[in-house]
Amino acid sequence: MDPIKKILVPIDFSDYSKRALRYAIDFSKHFNSELILVSVIEPMIYPADFSMGQVAIPATDQNLTERIENELKSLEENEIGNQVKSKRIIKSGKPFYEIVETAREEDVDLIIIATHGHTGVEHLLFGSTAEKVVRKAPCPVLTLREPIKGFRFEK
Repeated sequence: MDPIKKILVPIDFSDYSKRALRYAIDFSKHFNSELILVSVIEPMIYPADFSMGQVAIPATDQNLTERIENELKSLEENEIGNQVKSKRIIKSGKPFYEIVETAREEDVDLIIIATHGHTGVEHLLFGSTAEKVVRKAPCPVLTLREPIKGFRFEK
């Protein structure tokens, strides 16, 4: 079995993804692997007009990118500290696609992603980023659903 050198953790700043990060930190310490935090800014889709169809406007708001960078940096400092090696990546696009592409680009060995537990109509309307990542990922994916069993966290 190959060692787990790099672990990708998608962060959307929900409580789910923050708990997945805490789990990934423990996991990373055990395997002495690097954590890569990725946050994806999704372009806003404007309703179709009859001449152009739906229009996706990229999220180019520099202020938004700076806020996300600051939030990721804060998570890195407050949650990870110097426990394991880590880095931050911010992408723009469809979350599942950008997560999978980042896994390829960074040659990660494992993705640890939280599921939000949508069911029924909510799942039909929004789909599941985690489910799409599992289907398309170039590496194993560990999905975490609340409550996370097996580990107790200090924080």
